[in-house]
Amino acid sequence: MAKGHRSQIKKERNKENKEMRPHAHAKYVRLSDTKARIVLETIKGKGINEARAILMYSPRYAAEVALKVLNSAVANAEHNLGMDTDNLYVQEVQANKGSSHYSRWRLNPRAKGRANRIELKFSHVSIYLGEKTAK
Repeated sequence: MAKGHRSQIKKERNKENKEMRPHAHAKYVRLSDTKARIVLETIKGKGINEARAILMYSPRYAAEVALKVLNSAVANAEHNLGMDTDNLYVQEVQANKGSSHYSRWRLNPRAKGRANRIELKFSHVSIYLGEKTAK
């Protein structure tokens, strides 16, 4: 049988499965996930300083969002996990599809009195950092 109440069992299980890599997320960003992926793929595997330089000089809006998330992930690594920022690099990046807001429709007029709606796309941007091993 189970040892303890269901909430206690879940609490213990969540301690074991907790993500120990430094990471940060930006949810419900008013940005298409495909456009965000274009920018995020350019910094994957790069060091922190190189990734920041790429994002600062990129003309895309997604670069601004990614830079904020990257700075947040670096701050999380430094303050919460006590890691040295010189040894960090961008290990994994994700841009997942968020909700499409139908409450703020835009209509596109079509032939024969019909209309197509323009959906406003949202996405969730995540950046996971890793620590370089000294060789």
